[in-house]
Amino acid sequence: MMEQDLRNMLEKTLEKLEVKDQAIEIEVPNDRSHGDFSTNIAMKLARVLRKAPLRIAEDIVALLPKNKAFKDIAIAPPGFINFYIDKAIYYSVISEINTQREMYGTSTIGSGEHYNIEFVSANPTGSLHIGHARGAAAGDSLARILKKAGYKVTKEFYVNDGGNQIHNLTLSINARYQALFNQSVDMPEDGYYGKEIIALAESIKASHGDRFVKEDGYRFFRQYGVDYLLARLKSDLLAFGVTFDIWFSEAKLYENNTVEATINTLKEKGFTYEKDGAVWLKTSDFNDEKDRVIIKSDGTYTYLTPDIAYHQEKLSRGYTKLIDILGGDHHGYVPRLQAATEMLTGKRGVLEVDLLQMVKVVRDGEELKMSKRSGKAITLVDLITEVGKDPIRYFFAMRSLNTHMELDLDLALKETNENPVFYAQYAHARIASVMRQASEKGIHVNTLIDHFDTFDSEKIDTLLTVLVDYKNVIEEAAQKRIPHKITQYIHRLAQALHSFYAEEKVLSDNERATKERLALLYAVKIVLKDALSLVGVDAKESM
Repeated sequence: MMEQDLRNMLEKTLEKLEVKDQAIEIEVPNDRSHGDFSTNIAMKLARVLRKAPLRIAEDIVALLPKNKAFKDIAIAPPGFINFYIDKAIYYSVISEINTQREMYGTSTIGSGEHYNIEFVSANPTGSLHIGHARGAAAGDSLARILKKAGYKVTKEFYVNDGGNQIHNLTLSINARYQALFNQSVDMPEDGYYGKEIIALAESIKASHGDRFVKEDGYRFFRQYGVDYLLARLKSDLLAFGVTFDIWFSEAKLYENNTVEATINTLKEKGFTYEKDGAVWLKTSDFNDEKDRVIIKSDGTYTYLTPDIAYHQEKLSRGYTKLIDILGGDHHGYVPRLQAATEMLTGKRGVLEVDLLQMVKVVRDGEELKMSKRSGKAITLVDLITEVGKDPIRYFFAMRSLNTHMELDLDLALKETNENPVFYAQYAHARIASVMRQASEKGIHVNTLIDHFDTFDSEKIDTLLTVLVDYKNVIEEAAQKRIPHKITQYIHRLAQALHSFYAEEKVLSDNERATKERLALLYAVKIVLKDALSLVGVDAKESM
């Protein structure tokens, strides 16, 4: 019996009192003598039902279905209902976890759903910056959580290799290459000056010599440049624990005539019109503030047009929902893209967009905007080099995407309980250390104990309560798309473990007590490792 289960019970009970749509507040009392859970719903209903809160509480308790999870249900003035859980029913969770291992907490709520999550999708023209890093952490963590909840998930990276940026990239590579042979070629107006472009040109020289001084190398430079920089992006993301199922090329939209076919579909459905020599899309009929141009008067496409075609291409693969994770500066772009998707599918809500807000990097209390190493924007590689993958993944997962956040590099490096990722990883390492000590003493850990005679402390009760809650947390995090719900759970579990460890002796002269506590710790270790994996963080065996 957990908080959500109790809320469901109370909702059904209130229906019997002809009370609907009433928010039910449930809290965990600081003083456990007031129960494991408590609600003030009777007091909130006093005006609605025109009765004294104590009388309403009595009516609610009388109508509650019998449940063996409750050892007692008590009413306390002025109208609180306090629920006392029979902890013995939680003991079976230990063998359940130890049997199912990493499958524990798996849900089926997403059964039949196939989500496509597109994230990062950076132009292959340079290194990934801190905004890309936050998007990468968010998208990957969300995908892991959704899979745990039973959803089928495809992670996708949209490679912007069909626009003007790639043309300028190609010209930049050519200029750098020609300079290696003392040829004077101007950089394009919007050229790329990163050191990776110089390295790229040097790589071409090493493998092809002066071949492209004598012949036009545009097509070669274009393809080589995209492939080279994409390989770097993939390598950086892999170091961050992020991989993709699909890398979709924008250029293929044109090669396969997807853009033209999508425009024709919109025309046939009657969602376009011509004005001032341009083709407009009737997005204002679908909650956009105004209609949008998709073909300019000179016959070229607007930025929106290939994006619509790309989403049509994704929809053709049979996904039940598309999720885009975009930068906060795309706020005004979302309604027009959702409008076009609704036109194509006839359904609202097929495309949902999560917007990332800015990240401020802080060291010694001061904001950092530039990398000391490169003198430019802080990159993903900078972050990994500075503090490692795990703190960055964890810190990003701790904050809701739509909130601005501060990334404190000093805190990320601290090996103290102030650092939340250290605190969580140390809990896992602590258990691993106890298991090693048990092994050294020749103690066999029987993980499948199903009868517990020596559990008699509040610290053990708290650990069990948190363990039982894991599946509910995963389902909520998946349905609401809030990865930070997982880090909150990790902190709760680590806190319960550290508190238990401070007061309970695990390896004692009492053989039965030792084995029961080892089985409990083994279960905690499994869940803690699994929860950390959902946000892309490694569980440490020693620290």
